[in-house]
Amino acid sequence: MSSARARQVSFDDEPLICVDEENNVLEYRPKADVHAGDGILHRAFSIFLFNEAGEVLIQRRAAGKPLWPGFWANACCSHPRRGETEAEAAVRRLTEELGIEAVPEYVYTFTYHARYEDIGSEHEVCSVFLARSDAPVIANESEVAELAWVTPAELDARLRDTPDEYSPWLKLEWARLRSEYGDRLAAYGAV
Repeated sequence: MSSARARQVSFDDEPLICVDEENNVLEYRPKADVHAGDGILHRAFSIFLFNEAGEVLIQRRAAGKPLWPGFWANACCSHPRRGETEAEAAVRRLTEELGIEAVPEYVYTFTYHARYEDIGSEHEVCSVFLARSDAPVIANESEVAELAWVTPAELDARLRDTPDEYSPWLKLEWARLRSEYGDRLAAYGAV
């Protein structure tokens, strides 16, 4: 893994977009408040990054992350900012977190709720994207502890054999991608 100096790109007081069940904007609240307790429903996005060999990038979340630190997750996930679409935010975040430029392709949106110990929760309307890049990945150490390129079959095996090492959103999103969007994955060489 190439790594860059740690640069903070996510802030507890950053306003997140709080929404209702139909994804209508209700208000903007600080990230720390939105993730406290059972969480407040908010917009998010999640990106699965593939290389030309059809491998998918997974990352171990930095130890300083308040929710699911040290867990494996997909390449990149975060929140759009006020006035930013999920697609725009996905492009921004790939650069901030992984040091690459790519144009993610939207696949689907879903809502989930997951609690992390007694610390807080993710309660998100999450847009899932796919992207491809063979550019060198330069991890932002404030976000990422470790990176690994794995084949789709390897990821399936890891999720089956050691599910407790993986974030809840990765497990949910990957299962749905595999079951409902195999044709989209195949277009990325992920079979």
